[in-house]
Amino acid sequence: MDIKPIEPSQPQSLLGPVGAVALIVGIVIGAGIFKTPSMVASISGDVGWILVIWIVGAMVSILGALCYAELCTAYPHVGGDYHFIHGAFGRRTSFLYAWSRAVIINPGSIALLSFVFGDYFTKFWPLGEHSNAVWACAIVVILTLVNIYGLKTSARVQMLLTIFEILGLIIVITAGFASPVASTLPPSLYFSVHPSWPDLGLGLVFVLLTFGGWNESAYVSAELKGGSGTMVRVILISMGILTAIYLLVNVALLYGLGLGGLSNTRTAASDIVGISFGAWAQKVLALFIAIAALTSINATMVVGARSSFAMARDWLTLSPLGHWKSERGSPTRAYLLQTLISLGLIVLGTQEADGFTAMVEFTAPVFWGFLCLVGLSLFLLRKRDPHRARPFKVPLYPITPALFSIACAYLTYSSLGYAISQNAIHISLFLLLSGLLALFLLEMKENRNNKKDVSGFSKK
Repeated sequence: MDIKPIEPSQPQSLLGPVGAVALIVGIVIGAGIFKTPSMVASISGDVGWILVIWIVGAMVSILGALCYAELCTAYPHVGGDYHFIHGAFGRRTSFLYAWSRAVIINPGSIALLSFVFGDYFTKFWPLGEHSNAVWACAIVVILTLVNIYGLKTSARVQMLLTIFEILGLIIVITAGFASPVASTLPPSLYFSVHPSWPDLGLGLVFVLLTFGGWNESAYVSAELKGGSGTMVRVILISMGILTAIYLLVNVALLYGLGLGGLSNTRTAASDIVGISFGAWAQKVLALFIAIAALTSINATMVVGARSSFAMARDWLTLSPLGHWKSERGSPTRAYLLQTLISLGLIVLGTQEADGFTAMVEFTAPVFWGFLCLVGLSLFLLRKRDPHRARPFKVPLYPITPALFSIACAYLTYSSLGYAISQNAIHISLFLLLSGLLALFLLEMKENRNNKKDVSGFSKK
């Protein structure tokens, strides 16, 4: 497969290293850190392994961010990783990826983050038996309307919500170390048990969910002053700061709640604040965390709708989904489709013991399987498009993308095994098979020889 030598206009290098670090940290920190520490603790059952899993998650995130930095600067496109898979594996594989993002990955991510919002906002304003699901549905609808109104409005909302997020983290860390029942964890809780490899992989899935956003953060590499050497430093510093913050939150929660207390709660952050500062503070913190969850939901909506838009531009039959309101910077129909699926998954999640966990079971195997393809696409695109200008080249090639691809394959295996054990894989398989059927019907309807390829890659 040949790749068309289309050179997009180059972005201006106006972003300094400090600004880039602040931007990446702001993108990555999300609602997950308020939810996943208790899940990782319950899976590992050991303080030492908890810390190891978080550190390994940071290392995998660094490898992924470096790979994405090369791909994003060499092939800038609104479709992001859909575009990379298109160039490396062809139109059919990229369609299946975009289909999976449209009906599994992005709606599932929106649903699980909405359950975080619902769990914590229910602490502040309960609405009965399914209060968390009611609030989850409500916030999905509200944020969809905000995004349809326009990207500028969405960006302003994002900045405001990030402030609440940071304040919430500060309160949680302070509460953990100020807890009146805190005690030093005995050495016997460090590496006293060895979780199975699948369990370690599952814990890593939840940690990397918390580090989620590094793939979007790699886009800043095109606008960074100082070249590839500066980008490597920015990624390492950003991930170092994030790792320190996440480890500090975990240590504070372990210090204040103990291993057993952290493992057996769904709302660890508000629990520790209630212990340290009283019930009123617990409600305030629950409100802060619920608001902070909105940053992650909002960012996922923005990226997800644009992936569906990019797919629609490559398939004439799906062109209505590619409708874009240029005056608002909004792919309206893609937003509406994404919202309908997300609401359906939230309703489905009410049938499970924990909606958040159910959505991870549903999305993780598909997400990590396709992310492995993104890592492999770096090898294929370097081979097939050797003359492409690459403003950033991943260091230690081919070791870095190889390690990232291996990590993604392992996470696919771990999350798939967990989903099968929980009888949660059948829905994902059904939707993937529906994608194969949709692909067959699309190719039957469209004359591919006369189809203009607007992606920047030529067809086989």
